[in-house]
Amino acid sequence: MANTKSAIKRIRRISKQTVVNKARKSKYKNALKKMNALIESKKKKEALKFLPKLNSELMKVAKTGIIKKQNASRNISRITKKIASL
Repeated sequence: MANTKSAIKRIRRISKQTVVNKARKSKYKNALKKMNALIESKKKKEALKFLPKLNSELMKVAKTGIIKKQNASRNISRITKKIASL
């Protein structure tokens, strides 16, 4: 258990940040699932419409360090290829 004042404050801060990070991560995962569902059901128009929103969501998450930038870029690249092949 933390026994210094600064360590106690850090624990409080980390617990708040964990909640924020979990919310952001679930939001990005839900966006990916929605896009994959659109691709599975071969709805190219809707997938193309949703692509900028997904891109924005992934870059926000990458910017805050929840996932790495390369991971976000890779996801966008793969999804764009899938949409193009529809």
